[in-house]
Amino acid sequence: MQEQEKRGGLFASPNYKWYIVGMLWFMAFFNYADRQALASVLPLIQTEFDLNKEQLGMLTAAFAWVYGLGAPFAGYVVDRVRRKTAILAGLHAWSIICMATAASTKFPHLVIFRALEGLGETFYFPASMSLVSDYHGKKTRSRAMGIHQTSVYAGTIGGGFFAGLIGQYWGWRWSFIIFGALGVLLGLILHKLVLEPERGAADFADTGIKTTAVSQGMSVRDTARLIFTTPTTLFLLGAFLCANFVGAVMLAWMPTYLYEKFNLSLTGAGFTAVFYLQVASMIASPLGGWMADSLRRKMFGGRMLVQAIGVLCGAPFVYLCGMTQSLSVLIGVLACWGFCKGLYDANIFASIYDVIPANARGTAAGLMNCIGWLAGAGTAPIIVGRIADQYDLGTAIALTSGVYLLAGVILIAGALFFIKRDSVRLHAKLANTEQ
Repeated sequence: MQEQEKRGGLFASPNYKWYIVGMLWFMAFFNYADRQALASVLPLIQTEFDLNKEQLGMLTAAFAWVYGLGAPFAGYVVDRVRRKTAILAGLHAWSIICMATAASTKFPHLVIFRALEGLGETFYFPASMSLVSDYHGKKTRSRAMGIHQTSVYAGTIGGGFFAGLIGQYWGWRWSFIIFGALGVLLGLILHKLVLEPERGAADFADTGIKTTAVSQGMSVRDTARLIFTTPTTLFLLGAFLCANFVGAVMLAWMPTYLYEKFNLSLTGAGFTAVFYLQVASMIASPLGGWMADSLRRKMFGGRMLVQAIGVLCGAPFVYLCGMTQSLSVLIGVLACWGFCKGLYDANIFASIYDVIPANARGTAAGLMNCIGWLAGAGTAPIIVGRIADQYDLGTAIALTSGVYLLAGVILIAGALFFIKRDSVRLHAKLANTEQ
């Protein structure tokens, strides 16, 4: 940790690896609060711009498409620059764009601003997860990422509730102005507190293998060959696509579903859609991290099996979300699904880092986001919006439970048949490079 060694106090503390998780937590909070703000004010936007549900789905998908398309480029950049720079620059960019969204006067303006916000946010996760992986090795990596993941749920709650509250009393534009301004302020505060670790530091501590090559970004060709010739990564990419498809549907459409079916206010719908689900996920994510770290010490596929438990147990609750006629039952089902989701989410990046070296982790995370958001979140809101226009929104939501079951099958297959071989191969490659 070369930069850290030059400073005392907070920066010299052995607990700094946990402090960095805390600082990133607040950045990820705004990353997701800005995203979720839109879902809570969709009814206001629909009325003002006279939009149908498919158009609302297109508005939601605009973010996902640009976020996904930009992810591989963002990952490539992250493996070659200081992660701190990428994280803070992205925070400022997406926050300013969030504020600019309030200036929209036509539907195309909204689509453009949502797309640009996706470009700003796409750098965050490849950079932050790569940075965390260099502070936390195999003994604490899932726990660190599981704790960080709780910021996603807290940000979704904050964005969902406060955007609905602000929108109900002062109009939807002020939601974007306030969230964006707070993000800019946070970036200014944390600029001197985030330190760049040595790339590969945690892996060196785990294995004793250190090579100068680990600090050098791999070529595009070598990175692509590594990812696409490592079966475990392909299984994890497939599962992430499926999980993101379901998650995007629930986050994009649940506030509208509650507003229309159960006649809740904008504030009530925005709160109910995210609070119970996300609080349950916040509880489960650290637990999922602890379970995965413990199982990983006993078997190579431990992290993937925890993820499989999450999606397989969550599928029935996704189905019930769309089928129940009772608001109280829906709230309970949302909480159960959120708990299962947290088990999966805690290990999204920790699982793939078991088979990917430190100098390609930004690219790997970027590729995951590309596939998950383009093929998952980039299509799910539109598909469900179209089904809802033809049938009803509840049926469309319930149908996505089958996608969760598919994710579970993919994860179990990868954990049982491929991850051990791929993990051993990675360790052997690092050892050969050192020699």
